[in-house]
Amino acid sequence: MNMEQNLFESVKQNICTCATGPQLTPNLESLLKSPMKEIHVSLPVRMDDGTIRTFQGFRVQYNNARGPAKGGIRYHTDETIETIRGLAAIMTLKCALHELPLGGAKGGVVCNPKAMSKGELERLSRAYIQALDCSIGPDRDIPAPDVYTNEQTMGWMIDEYIRQTGCVHFGAITGKPLSLGGSEGRHDSTARGGWYCIREAAKETGIGMEMKETSYSPESKAETGEAAPSVAIQGFGNVGYNAALIGKEFAGCRIVAVSDSSGGIYSDEGLDVAGVMKHKKETGSVRYFPGTEDITNSQLFELDVDVLIPAALENAITEKNADEVRAKILAEFANGPTSPAAEEIMNKRGIHIIPDLLCNGGGVIVSYFEMVQNMNMDHWAEDYIYRRLDEKMTRAYHKVLEFSKKNSITMRKAAYTIALEEVVDAMKARGWV
Repeated sequence: MNMEQNLFESVKQNICTCATGPQLTPNLESLLKSPMKEIHVSLPVRMDDGTIRTFQGFRVQYNNARGPAKGGIRYHTDETIETIRGLAAIMTLKCALHELPLGGAKGGVVCNPKAMSKGELERLSRAYIQALDCSIGPDRDIPAPDVYTNEQTMGWMIDEYIRQTGCVHFGAITGKPLSLGGSEGRHDSTARGGWYCIREAAKETGIGMEMKETSYSPESKAETGEAAPSVAIQGFGNVGYNAALIGKEFAGCRIVAVSDSSGGIYSDEGLDVAGVMKHKKETGSVRYFPGTEDITNSQLFELDVDVLIPAALENAITEKNADEVRAKILAEFANGPTSPAAEEIMNKRGIHIIPDLLCNGGGVIVSYFEMVQNMNMDHWAEDYIYRRLDEKMTRAYHKVLEFSKKNSITMRKAAYTIALEEVVDAMKARGWV
């Protein structure tokens, strides 16, 4: 993880510099730049060999002015409280930008999930929920999956929550399996929402691209005589894989490069996305996929592509490599992948940046849909979920774009300003300031 500037400091810098509308008085600034509640826990877990290991865990509930806190839980060896604070702040603003009646939170556990068995991960997940005690719930704080957690993790967590509280309320956690009240469309919602934004940005930048409701056939682009837009994706976990799949199948793009923590692969003709995922599951990496050229993560950022999608961790693009980015559109499917210094460099070069607050909001939007379904004991069809997601993402994109043009500011400044105004209005209405 690049620690050129920790994520929380970047977020606070954006809060200070992006608020063109609300006047940040000292009282407001103090509230906006500090988490409301921060929980540090030690999690003793019995490992398969009988030993007890203690893991460090965090949960930050940043601001609940607009509603109960909402945010994912990540398992990572390099997790820090500073990163969790930054991610919780981003969630607060993301929910506000997308007009969700929710606040922001984030959680994490310092561990190496790749080196743990399924049983060990289950015991760790249950210990985390036990340690949070009464701090979470549908009217307090609603966790969800994030980096190296998934619907199975959430299944264990909701079961532990029910055991601890005696309350069978599936809306206390989202991103669950369908059999436990999960939502259709949740598995690819972050990536799909991001692609709705890219579709609109393509119109703005003159890239010939559309998204279809049904998959493109291999011949469909060839029939038009147009070259399919090229896409490079950094990160090939759940979000990166679905970004590649949707980009190829529904947007008709050439996914020319993908990477994971060990390196990347490139093919100008476009990758067999499903084949690459099968290869990754068998070998542990995307590298050495037949018929491709091995590249580094640094080289992926330097590719001359129409769309670059950072879909991994924060601070992937810094002032050290921003000059090398050659994409026309930078779509932030990850949280905080671009440092402020890097963004300044790329803005001067005319790269159209779709900021994380806007671009990766699909995950929390469909999580909110999941909560609504759980509360109403209902289940919505996938096409209905996608249609509502498209409407919300498209409306948010154009709201940010129009605000940025009207005020001659960047898309990130516009997104932060709109979101900050929503949060500030809620705090004033509640009498906090």
